[in-house]
Amino acid sequence: MNEYPVKFAVDYPERELSRLTSFFRIFTVIPIAIVFSAITGYSNTYGGVDGTTVTVVVSGVGVHFLPVLLLILFRKKYPRWWFDWNLQLQSFANRIGVYALLMDDRYPSTDEEQGVHLHYPYPDVERDLGRGMPLVKWLLAIPHYFVLFFLYIGAFFAVIAAWFAILFTGRYPRGIFDFVEGVLRWHNRVVGYTYTLVTDEYPPFRLAP
Repeated sequence: MNEYPVKFAVDYPERELSRLTSFFRIFTVIPIAIVFSAITGYSNTYGGVDGTTVTVVVSGVGVHFLPVLLLILFRKKYPRWWFDWNLQLQSFANRIGVYALLMDDRYPSTDEEQGVHLHYPYPDVERDLGRGMPLVKWLLAIPHYFVLFFLYIGAFFAVIAAWFAILFTGRYPRGIFDFVEGVLRWHNRVVGYTYTLVTDEYPPFRLAP
């Protein structure tokens, strides 16, 4: 199995998770979501444990997609500072997502990696990225959008089940954890391919690393 350039993993908590903060997670995530909204132009929706949803809707600088697209298209460049910004912003978004999905009870850090690991290499634009690929990647990724739609639904109900398990046992069932982690991994691969534009390698259709 070939390794995809966008690598994502979440450390499984080998300990009891906080029942109190897990019960109120839909509320405790709000302050860090507000911080996130102040610096980004990114939005995402996470399923709540009581049938509602937590929607992170934000405005601001956000992922530097359009400037990077134009630079790759016309200059064959991907400035390193834009790459670093996009990686750190995407990592921060994932820490919030992992917290909202009950996979960790540590409050999301704005700068520390914690137990959420997202990595991809800085691309050699001349060698690794096609000049016109950013214009068509969103279209090529349509099959992934379709599959992810159903995976998101499955993850929503899986998190509800995990919420009840945490309240009664303090533990996140490993099978559910691996599934939700896999959905996030799939999501991040598609983001890396279509929005942060770090690779032209087509994302695999799998949950596993």
